[in-house]
Amino acid sequence: MNIPLAERMRPKTLKDYIGQKHLVGEGAILRSLIEKEMVPSMILWGSPGIGKTTLAQIIANTVKRPFFTLSAINSGVKDVREVIEKAKKQQFFGTNNPILFIDEIHRFSKSQQDSLLGAVENGTITLIGATTENPSFEVISALLSRCQVYTLEPLSKEELLKLVEDAIKKDDFLSKRNIQIEESDMLLRLSGGDARKLLNLLDLVVNNQQGDVIINNEKVKSIAQQNIAQYDKDGEQHYDIISAFIKSIRGSDPNAGVYWLARMIEGGEDPKFIARRLIILAAEDIGNANPTALVIANNCFQAINVVGWPESRIILSQCVTYLASSPKSNAAYMAINNAQAEVRNSGNLSVPLNLRNAPTKLMKELDYGKDYKYSHDYPNNFAFQEFLPESVENKQFYSPGNNARENEMRKRLKTLWQEKYGY
Repeated sequence: MNIPLAERMRPKTLKDYIGQKHLVGEGAILRSLIEKEMVPSMILWGSPGIGKTTLAQIIANTVKRPFFTLSAINSGVKDVREVIEKAKKQQFFGTNNPILFIDEIHRFSKSQQDSLLGAVENGTITLIGATTENPSFEVISALLSRCQVYTLEPLSKEELLKLVEDAIKKDDFLSKRNIQIEESDMLLRLSGGDARKLLNLLDLVVNNQQGDVIINNEKVKSIAQQNIAQYDKDGEQHYDIISAFIKSIRGSDPNAGVYWLARMIEGGEDPKFIARRLIILAAEDIGNANPTALVIANNCFQAINVVGWPESRIILSQCVTYLASSPKSNAAYMAINNAQAEVRNSGNLSVPLNLRNAPTKLMKELDYGKDYKYSHDYPNNFAFQEFLPESVENKQFYSPGNNARENEMRKRLKTLWQEKYGY
């Protein structure tokens, strides 16, 4: 069968749509708007294969609107204007304004996004854009301000297995086969939470067996490796390569880092996408082990915007090899994780009185700011005092990493705080 299983199983209604209960479950905000046929222009943001395109099509079907689709990879300003002109002509025949779905809208240039503004603002079209990238970075502010942003969540293991179960029961081809699932871990692992890849992998495994079909981890892995081109025909290697790129730099391998950089460059990846990932990595994986890494990464991002392509590849290479060769520490990353976990656990604790602002006489009378010690008035610009709420006193969120620079920081903190934080 030539039509991929993921396409054959694409749901047509919200009733059959799996996942995103926070948006389209009973009583959820987007479902309410769809049921009222009050669909706003929107950006659907989430990882690949979790239902962005399907949701856009279901919305159009439900509200009975004409549906136009463009892919940002191979569409230009001319294509956008042609769709807008078609939409304007349809208005003369009393048709509801069409929905224009743009897949991978983050790949649209500023001029391409600008060409949408007027039609979105005056209601000629309702825009639904899909992106795997943070729209705050990738969508121009003028267009973003005219759209609602809805974040789609990764599908749970239970939801992914439900997709497999439904496919085996309901697909015209698979339902005729005797399929027994002994193990599903490899199906889930190789698809990486991507429903499209999951269903197409299932289809591949079934098609590679005669008679009764047994699905277990060994068979799935073997068949997927033998048919990697067919399995990955949607071109989702983009996400595997950026993962290999980040992990190589984190693992202090400049050779592997620059190899995966070259793969992305040759594949036409957006250099700003690469540079943003390097900024995040500099803070998450290097941090205070080498604070200059963040400066280098940020300067790299600024520089490629000034220099342009193809010379930006040299700047990216310098940054990649520098970051890969730097000492590593995730202590700052773990510190904010630990602090956020405490905030979620303990709630909004009161700010200690000595740390409160006292702009009025009444607040001063209530001892706001009383007993606060101004650090610069004390030797070494430090005064021992409490800065945390009472119930979390002595909690240590930041534990310096084991590297030269952070060992010096640990030594200083221990000198200042003695045994308070366990440094």
